[in-house]
Amino acid sequence: MKKSDFYFELPEELIAQTPLKDRSASRLLVLDKKTGAVEHRIFKDITDYLNAGDCLVINETKVLPARLIGEREDTGTRVEILLLKRLTDQNCWECIVYPGKKARIGKRVVFGGGLLKAEVIDIVEEGNRIVRFEYDGIFEEILDKLGQMPLPPYIKEKLEDKDRYQTVYAKNNGSAAAPTAGLHFTPELLKKIEDKGVKIARLTLHVGLGTFRPVKEDDILDHKMHSEYYCIEPEQADIINNARKNGGRVIAVGTTSTRTLESVADENGFIPAKSGWTDIFIYPGYKFKAIDCLITNFHLPESTLIMLVSALAGRENVLDAYKAAVEEKYRFFSFGDAMFID
Repeated sequence: MKKSDFYFELPEELIAQTPLKDRSASRLLVLDKKTGAVEHRIFKDITDYLNAGDCLVINETKVLPARLIGEREDTGTRVEILLLKRLTDQNCWECIVYPGKKARIGKRVVFGGGLLKAEVIDIVEEGNRIVRFEYDGIFEEILDKLGQMPLPPYIKEKLEDKDRYQTVYAKNNGSAAAPTAGLHFTPELLKKIEDKGVKIARLTLHVGLGTFRPVKEDDILDHKMHSEYYCIEPEQADIINNARKNGGRVIAVGTTSTRTLESVADENGFIPAKSGWTDIFIYPGYKFKAIDCLITNFHLPESTLIMLVSALAGRENVLDAYKAAVEEKYRFFSFGDAMFID
């Protein structure tokens, strides 16, 4: 299966640069995965497609303001550090450092006039650095003060409100990127969904930038996914399993929830309480065990995310739906519109 099988033409002006004022006012393309038929709705209409007894699974991860701008301690040269993954030593992180060539082992960086300091202690896969941080107090509080949201490179506009790159239910710090399908929900919409008799189950998958790493290989089977940490608590697993047992559908909010559920499910779709790391790569031919439906955003051409969506709904159906979305001028990517695969 070739990377080019998942290419589509996307005009640059359709890449959403800012979030809508009303999260739930984004557009919603509804795709019937059996027939390929599409409907055009508004996201708050999602309640029309959810039934009492269904289970909506959301990812409670919270994006860290993981982009730090500092200066080299010796020369004062500007340095940018992007936090990727916290290591066992809580003061050490795997990071991307710009400019990378000069970020040699032993080099030190200062942030916020000395409020936070860092030292490169190792170089690992793909040139990423292991960085040890030095500070007084609570790291998360310092990061909240000094850090910026790690917006994807296709977003050129400045984000005025950090919270708009968080879901309204974000709780557990650790992501390098937002689980963007969840950005469309408001507290009012979630309550309306619950009032309809839909159960909401919560899990955590800390989104790493590896999820968005371009597929460089022509044969997609040669692509290697980075691993990401997940956690499903016992009571949340029970909510999902009881919904399935009673005939309800499991509806994943986002590819992150999907990858977590599919990583842990047994052949019968049973979800255990579990935590760990997953590098699951889902592409056409994959047999889904855990989810029935998916709420997702519109993804980049030739990305692992459009491959996952194509595995669920069929490649031709997805590409036809994307073509319709382009013709109807939907907004694409992180701050863009949504799709419901039914």
